[in-house]
Amino acid sequence: MTNASTATAIGTSIGRAAQSVVYRAGVIGRRPAIPVAFPELERAARRHVSRAAYAYIAGSAGLERTDAADTAAFGRHRIVPRVLRDVAERDLSIELFGRTVPAPLLLAPIGVLELARRDGDAAAARAAAAQGLPFTISTQASAPMEAVAAAMDATRPGAARWFQLYWSSSRDLVASLVARAEACGCEAIVVTLDTHVLGWRPRDLALGYLPFSRGLGIAQYTSDPVFRDLVRERMAGAGPRERTPVTPAAVASFASILRHHPGDLRENLRSGEPLAAVETFLDVFADPSLGWDDLAFLRECTRLPIVLKGVLHPDDARRAVDAGVDAVQVSTHGGRQIDGEVAALDALPGVVEAVAGRLPVLFDSGIRGGADAVVALALGARAVAIGRPYAYALAVAGERGVRELLRNVLAELDITLGLAGVRRVADLDASALARSL
Repeated sequence: MTNASTATAIGTSIGRAAQSVVYRAGVIGRRPAIPVAFPELERAARRHVSRAAYAYIAGSAGLERTDAADTAAFGRHRIVPRVLRDVAERDLSIELFGRTVPAPLLLAPIGVLELARRDGDAAAARAAAAQGLPFTISTQASAPMEAVAAAMDATRPGAARWFQLYWSSSRDLVASLVARAEACGCEAIVVTLDTHVLGWRPRDLALGYLPFSRGLGIAQYTSDPVFRDLVRERMAGAGPRERTPVTPAAVASFASILRHHPGDLRENLRSGEPLAAVETFLDVFADPSLGWDDLAFLRECTRLPIVLKGVLHPDDARRAVDAGVDAVQVSTHGGRQIDGEVAALDALPGVVEAVAGRLPVLFDSGIRGGADAVVALALGARAVAIGRPYAYALAVAGERGVRELLRNVLAELDITLGLAGVRRVADLDASALARSL
């Protein structure tokens, strides 16, 4: 991560500096690379990606009531400024897992970022590294974690990265993924708890589109030795393959699978391994039987901090403390798993109260800008993770777009903090808020 002096420098300058850059550029007719306000950013992103890609990134479960609730929950809290306080120097830094992080902002794991932009994982990771912010590498990335880590190190040596783990039904594969994450410099393992069954997502279902079935977003698997062994075992024991009707869509899907599978194209075409890899992934992706006792296995695999992502009930938060994990993350997966779920922000205070300061509480789902971050931090989150906004910025303007997006969020956070009369993020608490009906 970064040292304290860098963290303080970001906190005391980024708000005014960002405004200065934008307004000075405006004098000579230059505009930002991405729309500054979230609604315009989302609309712009829709114009830059395919219909299927937009449905996958923007879509949520069912009638998308959880996604709507996540964002609406922020409207029920109002910041109450305190005046005549010296806020000339502001400090956005926080302490997390024994390190100083320059700002309480993380990049959430997003799978299949290539839907937004080719080489999207590395581009977003480089943008995070440039700001000194932790980037969470997804299990469903379109590039191996080692390549993403190398891209970050090329921007900032030792840049902070975490690894998000979808717990496979193969324990050997879980152990292999975690070992690789540790070897490539990841500083935490983020276990996603809410996707042991894929949510009901009408936008994707209406198009019959699941990117993984086309070979997208499975690079962590096809680059893994344990997974490759599983594929070979599947191929050795396979019987006659059911014939797939030859249609233009089937040909395009098969071409996508071949294009995304590592190795020689002609050999892949001859062997049938790419199709077997997709089928193996679909079989081993998740483990619906996962229970609290299984966390002991993960602790045996790594000494890295373990974050449980998707904790919404206070009782689960208390169990996480008892299980000896290092943090919990309040999250609805951006509303993508359960329609009508409790809003993440509404669940946050109960989880914070339940852990009673015994471990950090992180937060995601519904963060659209720096002012939202202030609200979540005031309600007890140690740090917040941003998701869809950076995927949209990536779609509109690539790495430059993500850099601008992160700068804008940090700038609004910094400015909001100052206008609220708070000098340090660490000083934020619920007294800075009023509840609105």
